Amino acid sequence: MKLIKTLRKIIAFLSANSTAAMNNSDTRTAGCLLTGIPGLEHLHIWLSIPFCTMYIAALVGNGILICNIVSQPSLHEPMYMFLSMLASADVLLSTSTMPKTLANFWLGSSHISFDGCLTQMFFIHFLFVADSAVLLSMAFDRYVAICSPLRYVTILTKKVIGKIVIATLTRSFIIMFPSIFLLKRLHYCRVNIIAHTFCEHMGIAHLSCSDISINVWYGLAAALLSTGLDIILIAVSYIHILRAVFHLSSQEARSKALSTCGSHVCVILLFYIPALFSVFAYRFGGKRFPRYVHILLANLYVVIPPMLNPIIYGVRTKQILEGARHMFSNLGKEFK
Repeated sequence: MKLIKTLRKIIAFLSANSTAAMNNSDTRTAGCLLTGIPGLEHLHIWLSIPFCTMYIAALVGNGILICNIVSQPSLHEPMYMFLSMLASADVLLSTSTMPKTLANFWLGSSHISFDGCLTQMFFIHFLFVADSAVLLSMAFDRYVAICSPLRYVTILTKKVIGKIVIATLTRSFIIMFPSIFLLKRLHYCRVNIIAHTFCEHMGIAHLSCSDISINVWYGLAAALLSTGLDIILIAVSYIHILRAVFHLSSQEARSKALSTCGSHVCVILLFYIPALFSVFAYRFGGKRFPRYVHILLANLYVVIPPMLNPIIYGVRTKQILEGARHMFSNLGKEFK
């Protein structure tokens, strides 16, 4: 009897291990299913219209902005170089999510391979951290231009800008690369459905049967030490900028500067608030918020700021408008 009981225990143990291994391999080989926006599946076609419109507007607006800055030598200054970096990051960020989201909404193409999901997750978070760093660089550029105008040319040289670009990319890579290994180490269950329009770190981690506390705390620490620090430094920069603006003698110049700063702050808030809400809701939100609210807000920061940035930073800048007119007039002459 003891021998039979022992054999039963061994068989049960081997069966459990083989099942776990099968579950793990099933998820990695079968891939994941992105359900879109849970609870609003019947509205996917209608939701695709504003999403597609905003995505096309972001591509066209940022594309024109980049071509304008690259083609006009008069715009090869630090402020416009940072603006072209922001436009490039915005295009890549929205492109890393929107094509798959729209394919899901229109064609029901919800499947994505496990490695493809990890790749999408890496680039979304990598580009978000890079975007945040560019916004910080632009805030620093405005701070130097307004608070120390005589030292502007000597501080923001091409060499310094090159170092800022390298630091931005290096920081983003160092912060996000470990998340791939943190997800690869986990054992996954048979459930491979992600209730989202794209792959996020915690969305993938929640498919696991393992303890994901390391993933939770690493993601939180990465968000606070990168994006959180950027927000604090941006706020400090704009506080100093506003102090300098209020000391301007001209009422017209003060009003213009406040209007510009106000629009910049609005775009920055539209970028950070939905993203930070997504970070905290996934980890601590639980059932406090409906899932569709979380998913909709998560989609906002990948399409709305990229759509608005060319308008806020580009159209309202006189040099950008003049450069765009010159570029289009040259194109018109070539086609005649």
